Amino acid sequence: MADTMQFDLVSPERSLASLQATAVQIPGAEGDMTAMPMHAPTITTLRPGVLRVESPAGTSEYLVTGGFAEINGEALSVLAERALPMDEVTRAHLDELIEEAREMYKTAQEDDQPHGLVADAAKLLADMEALGTHMSL
Repeated sequence: MADTMQFDLVSPERSLASLQATAVQIPGAEGDMTAMPMHAPTITTLRPGVLRVESPAGTSEYLVTGGFAEINGEALSVLAERALPMDEVTRAHLDELIEEAREMYKTAQEDDQPHGLVADAAKLLADMEALGTHMSL
């Protein structure tokens, strides 16, 4: 059994990580999960949250706002809508993300979107606000 797996994290702006990981905690849309070497093949969507990577070099954390994770046992690739290393996240970043989520929710309500889209926008807003509280920024 392998002790590590290849981990890659990319966002539209940049590649944030490419390293050997022993475990990755993923904020999945269906619930948090931890991927480890030899994990069953899985594809999941991400919700806003903290992605935590454990590697032989230490632990690193990233704020992600959504996207997808693909696990194939030997590798884990995360394609994030937005991602920032936690040490770069400021209150201003969070305020901007929360305001964008508020606008999406407001627009979904005003445009008389189907209930599912309004509920998705409300969930995104709640996740972003909870993330700000969790991070104590």
